[in-house]
Amino acid sequence: MIRKAEVHRNSIFAGILTEEDDTTYTFEYDDSYINNDKHPPVSLTLPKCNKTYTSDYLFPFFFNMLAEGVNRKLQLRHLQISEHDHFGLLLATSSKNTIGAVIVKEITQHG
Repeated sequence: MIRKAEVHRNSIFAGILTEEDDTTYTFEYDDSYINNDKHPPVSLTLPKCNKTYTSDYLFPFFFNMLAEGVNRKLQLRHLQISEHDHFGLLLATSSKNTIGAVIVKEITQHG
């Protein structure tokens, strides 16, 4: 099942993060975000450009938004998420009140 999320930086829509499957992740900037010189990249490891970034694992920038240690274990247990479902944990915990400027909001597919 493909899962997608909107990525916002300082409350401005920046792009789409997608989990194609357990081993394929993509990130693509929104054209309007790229074309505005005032908007910085989401991460230094994801420079603004008109290409789709692809990775075999959740991009380190987004992985590092996840809690660690005891807090992570408590979140996993409370939210009933597998310890291997990094994308699911990101979607469940990074939609508001993150430490940094970036939030990740799940795109729900209706149908």
